[in-house]
Amino acid sequence: MATITELLPKEYGFVAIVLVLYCFLNFYMAAQVGIARKRYKVPYPNLYASESENKHAKLFNCIQRGHQNSLETMPIFFMLMILGGLKHPSICGALGVLYIVARYFYFKGYATGDPINRRKNGRLFFVPRVGLILCAISFGWTLLHRGGSS
Repeated sequence: MATITELLPKEYGFVAIVLVLYCFLNFYMAAQVGIARKRYKVPYPNLYASESENKHAKLFNCIQRGHQNSLETMPIFFMLMILGGLKHPSICGALGVLYIVARYFYFKGYATGDPINRRKNGRLFFVPRVGLILCAISFGWTLLHRGGSS
């Protein structure tokens, strides 16, 4: 019986490494939220700061929101990487790196305290996301049209 590493293409290692890199990006963003929580005195369990109670609420909330948005989209990114990478591991690896870089700049722009800054370079993550969607569709299409019975 073949092991999972024998069944997957060698290049699928790129997919695995990129997914771990995204985890490191997430750790970085979480640390930035923790630092901001202490700096701007936003106690747990409050997810966001109240503008009526904290003069730094907008800045903290932008940092928190930048991280939260990345958490909200992480399952989609992971699913697209895992599925699309089964057929196109090198392409998905490259697209994943571009996505991570764009996510970093999205977060850095958002963390300035002006939400509009998230759009400057951060919106570039839409291009790799579309590429990952196409790779996942290609994988599904290949499964549906392969020879043999189900």
